[in-house]
Amino acid sequence: MRLIPALLATAMIAAPAMAQSPEEVAEAALEAAPVWDGHNDVPIQLRGRFGNQINDFDFMNTMDTGTETRGAMHTDIIRLQVGKVGAQFWSVYVSASLEESKAVQATVEQIDVTKRLIARYPEYLALALTADDVERALAEGKVASMMGMEGGHSIGSSLAVLRQMYAMGARYMTITHSKSLSWADSSTDEPKNNGLTEFGKDVMREMNRIGMLVDLSHVSEKTMHDALDVVTAPIIFSHSSARALNGHARNVPDGVLRRLPENGGIIMVTFVPGFLSEEARVWNANRAGERARLDALWQGQPDEVKARMDEWDAANPLPQSSIAQTADHIDHVRSVAGIDSIGIGGDYDGIPFAPPGLEDVSTYPALFEELVRRGYSQEDLEKLSMRNMMRVMRAAEATAASMQGTAPIEYPAGEPR
Repeated sequence: MRLIPALLATAMIAAPAMAQSPEEVAEAALEAAPVWDGHNDVPIQLRGRFGNQINDFDFMNTMDTGTETRGAMHTDIIRLQVGKVGAQFWSVYVSASLEESKAVQATVEQIDVTKRLIARYPEYLALALTADDVERALAEGKVASMMGMEGGHSIGSSLAVLRQMYAMGARYMTITHSKSLSWADSSTDEPKNNGLTEFGKDVMREMNRIGMLVDLSHVSEKTMHDALDVVTAPIIFSHSSARALNGHARNVPDGVLRRLPENGGIIMVTFVPGFLSEEARVWNANRAGERARLDALWQGQPDEVKARMDEWDAANPLPQSSIAQTADHIDHVRSVAGIDSIGIGGDYDGIPFAPPGLEDVSTYPALFEELVRRGYSQEDLEKLSMRNMMRVMRAAEATAASMQGTAPIEYPAGEPR
């Protein structure tokens, strides 16, 4: 009997340490490397909901911003903290339907309102223009706030405007939005250029020279390849997913994913339900087809069309996307391009709703817990939460530093591109 305590002690020493739960691993990863999200559309919500009048806007808690026609915003400071967000690219998006000159003005206004929002909350948000700025903000417990333009219409086909947007703080540009430009093709519009024109390629070169990240979300597959042929710094996809799992044109095909390791760039997997769930993509197409059919059958009778669409919607509920499907896209990118090629780009406040369980910016930890259950290590999680994006940002800055002696690219002022 006297041997029992000794035997128990020996057994305890020899036993392996208690395994951490998925929640514990995710929490440790996000404590060490908080989420650096590639795309959040709060600025366009400020424009659309409040006309950019934000002196009385409460960004601490936006849960009460819902109306009869739209839900509450997905983002506020409290939920950013709960979601372990350490850095955010705020999209200074303006509609691609605007004339380019008006788009330039509107983009400047969006940069202004974003800077004003950040300045109103100095205890919680910090404007970040460099990777070092991000590091400093993290050390101070603030959300490092960077800005990205969404669509080349924002520069009015002008390299001079591009340079001035960088001077005002924009640190990436999504090359197109939903419409093709005179120099770059969009994924969701008829192609005009078979990818990038020579001017479009010069836009890529000038972005590399000044240190602005090239964002290939929204562009056509040919534009993706043309850009990768030209750039000398890593690219990003700020909010896209894998086309092999969902055939939407906004997603990235495997042939492009396979090029990411050589380029050093990343795809920041998005939470847009129609880009995650193939069933939801098919549903959207079927619904559009039904709407077109009813419009043709009941011309000039909008009430009849609406009533019949309501019947169709009731009989054909939208298939739900999920956290699991979001993780499936991350799994696929990892299998094709590797763990070093992945980031997160939620597109919160740019979409009406996100997958159940990922409803707003407070929910990132749930996705990381799912990834732990799939075998992702803490090191893996830290890479896709922040460290991959930090590496890309530093590489873009190093490329720009190496090109300091290179003259700006020039074109005659006022001529069409």
